[in-house]
Amino acid sequence: MGTSEEKSPVGKEERKQRFKRIASKRTNDIIRKIRILGNCSNRSSYDYTEEEVNKIFTAIGKELKSANARFTFGRKTDFKL
Repeated sequence: MGTSEEKSPVGKEERKQRFKRIASKRTNDIIRKIRILGNCSNRSSYDYTEEEVNKIFTAIGKELKSANARFTFGRKTDFKL
């Protein structure tokens, strides 16, 4: 039986560095896309309703909440009515 690289301190550090590299890039990509979405607010170029804007930001909010929930540590609670 060999030892797993993930269990060694070196493997753990590599995973941490990979997380930081990938998460930083993806976060910056998302921020850039949100800024680009903000360009759609230009009323001289686009026509939209408040309802449409609310749908956009509701969808984004749901996805953010879902992604954030995947990162929670030990906060699982029992179902309650």
